[in-house]
Amino acid sequence: MAVKRALRYGVYALASLLGAAAFVAPLLRPPEGSAARADAPLLLTALLGLAFLALLLEAQSGAGEARMMALLGALVAVNAGLRFVENVIPGPGGFSPIFFLILVSGYVFGARPGFLMGALTMFVSALLTGGVGPWLPAQMLAAGWVGMSAPLARPLTAGRPRLALAWLTGLGIVWGFVYGALLNLWFWPYAVGAPGQSWQAGLGAAEVWRRYAAFYLATSLGWDALRAAGTAALMVVLGPATLRVLSRFRARTLFVHVHE
Repeated sequence: MAVKRALRYGVYALASLLGAAAFVAPLLRPPEGSAARADAPLLLTALLGLAFLALLLEAQSGAGEARMMALLGALVAVNAGLRFVENVIPGPGGFSPIFFLILVSGYVFGARPGFLMGALTMFVSALLTGGVGPWLPAQMLAAGWVGMSAPLARPLTAGRPRLALAWLTGLGIVWGFVYGALLNLWFWPYAVGAPGQSWQAGLGAAEVWRRYAAFYLATSLGWDALRAAGTAALMVVLGPATLRVLSRFRARTLFVHVHE
């Protein structure tokens, strides 16, 4: 049992370390011509392999976890459908309804299902919308981290619905900006931009981040602000009911699992 638990946690840790390295690596090595990341297919393959291994390990943990994974699959399908609608009828700026459900699912079911919810939402929706490209691994990792972060404050907010809602609303605002800042990193070192906003070989770390901050403020801040505001609004309006429904399912699943 302890070995299986260690293996489960190891899979998520490896995915996160792989992702962190993928985001940081372009800042540490000279870009080679194209903005298209040559290592994107390898990274995508590795992420998918780890995600499906994680699903298999979670499903084998017990009947309760298997039911939870089944519900997670349904939630991923719903979220992918929402992203498809979003592509047909674009919202303002960077607004997307998918982060609401990723955050709520991660909060209710835990960090590991939250990571899977985010990563698989991006993968399945990319297949539906034709959005498979070198940016997809970055989207999967960042969205996975959104879901993984949601339950961090649960020890303080458990049994306090208003506090939980406030936490998730604030987290949705923070991730609205952080998600955009992370996603820029997959292409920024390769892009040719305005002087003082572009990556350049030989720069010190402080100057690299100063230039990136200038680029972010000029190109992404307003776009990401609409994502943050939209996620917060959805959380305030739909959060209480969604949290109740998913929490009841989780409690019922755990009850059945204990009494089987």
